[in-house]
Amino acid sequence: MMHRIGLACLLMLTIVTSSYSQIFKPVKWSFSQEKISDKEYYLVFTAKIDKGWTIYSQFTADDGPIPTTITFEESTGIELVGKASESGKKKEGMDALFGVNVIKFLADKPFVMKQKVKVKDASKKVSGYVTYMACDDEKCLPPTDEEFSFSFGGASTATETSNKKEETTDNVPGIAVVTMPSDTATMLTDAAATDTLSGTVAALGPKISGNKIDQKIPTLYETQKDPLSDCGGQKETREGLFWLFVFGFLGGLLALLTPCVFPMLPLTVSFFLKDTKRKGWVNGAIYGASIIVIYVLIGLLITILVGPEALNRLSTNWIANSLFFLIFVAFAFSFFGYYEITLPSSWSTKSDRMADKGGLLGIFFMAFTLALVSFSCTGPIIGTAIVQASTKGEFFGPFLVMLGFSTALALPFGLFAAFPAWLNTLPKSGSWMNSVKVVLGFLELALALKFLSVADMTNRWGFLKYELFMGLWVIIFIGMALYLFGLIKFPHDSPIKKLGTVRLAFAGLATAGVFYLLSGFFVNESTGNYKALSLMSGLAPPAHYNFFIPPQPLDASIKQKYPSYSKCANNINCFKDYFEGIQYANEVNRPILIDFTGHGCVNCRKTEEHIWIDDRVRNILMDSVVLISLYVDDDKKIEDVLISLNTNEKLRNIGKKWADFQIVNFEKNAQPLYVLASNDQKVVSQPRAYVPGVDGYLDYLRCSLSQFKNNPELIQ
Repeated sequence: MMHRIGLACLLMLTIVTSSYSQIFKPVKWSFSQEKISDKEYYLVFTAKIDKGWTIYSQFTADDGPIPTTITFEESTGIELVGKASESGKKKEGMDALFGVNVIKFLADKPFVMKQKVKVKDASKKVSGYVTYMACDDEKCLPPTDEEFSFSFGGASTATETSNKKEETTDNVPGIAVVTMPSDTATMLTDAAATDTLSGTVAALGPKISGNKIDQKIPTLYETQKDPLSDCGGQKETREGLFWLFVFGFLGGLLALLTPCVFPMLPLTVSFFLKDTKRKGWVNGAIYGASIIVIYVLIGLLITILVGPEALNRLSTNWIANSLFFLIFVAFAFSFFGYYEITLPSSWSTKSDRMADKGGLLGIFFMAFTLALVSFSCTGPIIGTAIVQASTKGEFFGPFLVMLGFSTALALPFGLFAAFPAWLNTLPKSGSWMNSVKVVLGFLELALALKFLSVADMTNRWGFLKYELFMGLWVIIFIGMALYLFGLIKFPHDSPIKKLGTVRLAFAGLATAGVFYLLSGFFVNESTGNYKALSLMSGLAPPAHYNFFIPPQPLDASIKQKYPSYSKCANNINCFKDYFEGIQYANEVNRPILIDFTGHGCVNCRKTEEHIWIDDRVRNILMDSVVLISLYVDDDKKIEDVLISLNTNEKLRNIGKKWADFQIVNFEKNAQPLYVLASNDQKVVSQPRAYVPGVDGYLDYLRCSLSQFKNNPELIQ
């Protein structure tokens, strides 16, 4: 019981007194018993879950998140009757990342497990522990053990975990004090040894004395509070939001060039010029502002109705991405002219009637009418922009995209109303506008494959690999080039008497695009894989996800020396033991990237499958750092149960060992967590949790490596 109180004290201290600590304790357990008869009882295990968190059923598949399990260590006095029942607010379904059926329990009701037992010897106590894993929509915690004990010789007993803050004499926040005799403390030694028979080298390990283990590394602990650089903040989120606005703005400019919008410019502006110059300018500004308000309201509505959790899941959900693929294909054929995607005509008729009333309300409904009648051209562009924004996981993505889109759409109306002479500089409406639509159709078709690729990798179908994806893009760009050269036509195309300069220029660009895409089939001699194209980053599958080039084998000499050396996610070389990894980093004089991960960590898979697959990121992980992936839910048993000197927790398996290592040195217990440190074990940049998006992660790595190379103190 005392070690649980000590851990609770540790957790509260880290949360209350340390701004940089993030020790989460979202589940509170209590244990009780219900008497059925003199010989039969229900052992009741009750979990109160904090809002936003979930834990997993005992019946969740083993290949997915860690299920909640009851382990009895001392149970000779009882006999278990059947399996434990469970109740609470349950949610069940196929998990796309793990490919298994997942059963989880939400915070709406307490999660209760009941185990029926027969008492054989009432004088013997029953003890053990409950193992569970808690996750929210951003992170997962390592599997946690809560110990329990029951007795049947007297009154019913009940225990409850405590989160109360207790006194500590240690001035270092987040570390509990364990008093030891001085002679015991001096016995703590580094577990370093060389096995001359096998030829393997046992890396420097934690300090161990008896069953006590001390994994605290002072240089890591001190520098994580004040890293050697300012890399690793949330700069990437602000940049990402800015680029979402730019993306929407570019979509609005494209929409202006379509036959549904472009002819409306001179017509609408001419209407405003019937009044005085000043009034025309004011009305044009009101008209432009109305366009912005209408589209921004649509973006806000989508943001509010869908919600942050759903937007975050869109990037990996195979059903959503498959649906987006079909929608984009439908958009493409609409742009090709085979059909039109329109709204009911009654909507635009009613809006037009309201516009006839004049005044501010009339101008607003004029803008609303434009939005309705131009939907066949703007709808696919808006849909493309919103889907792209949504799958980036940004809560305000749809709002920002629509703000950018509507700003680009509204700006010309206001400018031309203020400077009507500029209307004479506009090109005349004509067949070129349909050509713009068809080119957009080709681009929609290419983008559709991106979503099918995500669904393929997420659900492990394995059919749309690198070669097929790139081949289809080559075919699409060949089709675009043939169209622009006038060799193929679509339903609404007019006869081409002569290829204009602009059309020839775009045809040349499309042809150049074909040759550029073909260069992606060359093999990079240094990596032994396809030469990934930087412009295709985030669109194409990773180059190593292919049909014809087998994965490269491990270096046998390194594997012999360091047993934990292996291939991690995306065939990236890694170590699964911190102390072996840091020893190798000193041999090659590279910094380390500590990856606190887990087999059952959803956002760890998101990082690996949507960020680490980017070849720019992968190349850094392969060639510039030593990757150390520590699995906090590795259930391989430790031969002798150890007790953490710092947290007083029992470490029963490898996962518990690495979870303790994370808490002791970084005062965090959520995964994923990425720590870039020097090979002399000093934290270079702020430890980074899960943040969606390749660019932010790439900036974090580049910034950290730059600081490492430019800091003489870190270079050995």
